[in-house]
Amino acid sequence: MKPSTSEYLDIRGLRYHVRRWGTPDAPVMYLLHGLLDVSASMQLVVDAFARDWNIIAPDWRGCGLSAWPQDGYWFPDYVADLEWVVNHYSGAAPAFYVGHSLGGHVASLYAGLRPARVRRLVILDSLSVPDMPPELAPQRYLRWLEQLADPPQNKVYASFDELAARIRHRHPKLTPERADFVARCWGREAAPGRIELLGDPKHRLRMPTLYRAAESIAIWKQVTAPVLCLDAGDSWLDKAIPPQEKARRRGAFQNLRTEVIPGASHMLHHDHPAETAARIEAFLSEP
Repeated sequence: MKPSTSEYLDIRGLRYHVRRWGTPDAPVMYLLHGLLDVSASMQLVVDAFARDWNIIAPDWRGCGLSAWPQDGYWFPDYVADLEWVVNHYSGAAPAFYVGHSLGGHVASLYAGLRPARVRRLVILDSLSVPDMPPELAPQRYLRWLEQLADPPQNKVYASFDELAARIRHRHPKLTPERADFVARCWGREAAPGRIELLGDPKHRLRMPTLYRAAESIAIWKQVTAPVLCLDAGDSWLDKAIPPQEKARRRGAFQNLRTEVIPGASHMLHHDHPAETAARIEAFLSEP
């Protein structure tokens, strides 16, 4: 297992955890996890990389070892947090970006907002949030108010084995060994017989804002870097939006390649880490 180090930054009033792999003089790669995942679980992919990288992997706010904000989670905050991380580590220098799911969406927007800072971008099974018509607004606002009065809570597990079994139930493509590894990344032993999740349950709040794909598309049109959309062949996201909508969104990128890992689930970096790493590295290493 390749060793990592932990660093902490003060980002917009939150104590942010950043995990580092590799050597400082290697090419910089920002490795961005998905919703309620953690940087530590990227170890499976990192171990499969053949070359050395200077990998910078933050735990998003409310995930892993980063602090939890008092209110809910507003999507633009992730983009701003990434800006602060990038300013700290590489500034305006171009770097490589790899993001899974939520992390892929954040990285894709950042690549359009700061195109000069992105050499190449890999998006892992992402960009498929369904468009939300304005008619949903009353329902979303009411649901949000109800959840604020009765916020969601995380389940507590009696052991890491119990948590690993739950993870395998939701992600059956994981081997028992990998499920146990992910469980120990996602949870912590708060007391004997009490395993708590590191992710803030407020991530499950239905925030009142609506996702409008047209806004993302306008930003994606500003991306100048080569982009790889690496899809999972057996992902639930494949049915989240119609094929013509997927084509419309991806058509916004100036220089896009699409590849698929057959049989991989949405958590392709967990159940197919070696092939995921090989595809990432091959794309980033192109001249």
